[in-house]
Amino acid sequence: MSLKGAIFDLDGVIVNTVPLHFKAWARMFAQYGHNFSFEDYKSKVDGIPRIDGARAILKDLSDEKLNKAAAKKQGYFLEYLESEKIDVYQTTLNLIKELRNQGVKIAVISSSKNCPRILKTAGLYEFIDVEINGSDITKGKPDPQIFLMAQEKLGLEVGECVVFEDAVLGVEAAKSGGFKTVGIDRHQDPQRLNKADLVVKDLGEVDFNKLKALIE
Repeated sequence: MSLKGAIFDLDGVIVNTVPLHFKAWARMFAQYGHNFSFEDYKSKVDGIPRIDGARAILKDLSDEKLNKAAAKKQGYFLEYLESEKIDVYQTTLNLIKELRNQGVKIAVISSSKNCPRILKTAGLYEFIDVEINGSDITKGKPDPQIFLMAQEKLGLEVGECVVFEDAVLGVEAAKSGGFKTVGIDRHQDPQRLNKADLVVKDLGEVDFNKLKALIE
């Protein structure tokens, strides 16, 4: 197999929306009497569909009330998205540009339905071939559906693609789908991503040749 496709998770890999998501989750959960920590964010809601994140903490609520809670979180997130700048990880963008120059197709995935808005706001659409977001999927991570949909839309085999993830459930999902996976440790805790084939602190540590070797 040769490297023909790269599938990047959006939040935490390409853009740093984590602070905005965390603030929105914490604000919403506080209204239900929960003191939501960043450890809770990393282990329970990071990288999964909004309704599943709400359910992970608000275990006793009905589906109707969970939907209301998730909608509140979405409202807060959009409020922060409008008022605060989205930071793009330049090293990730550099890698995407290098891979494109080598003929590698680029997919961006996100369990969030906010993905198109973030990509547009950050001016990233010109660099990608395929986008899959929360509106397209029926199963959240750790199910591999979102990665398999991206690979299929790219017109490639699983073995020709590498996945980039920063979330525990994201790494688990990619590996269960059979993908070579690079974990990006943004939280100085590389052990949490130990199921990945390669763990780095930042994508400035990898290039086309290193990824090609990982695939081959």
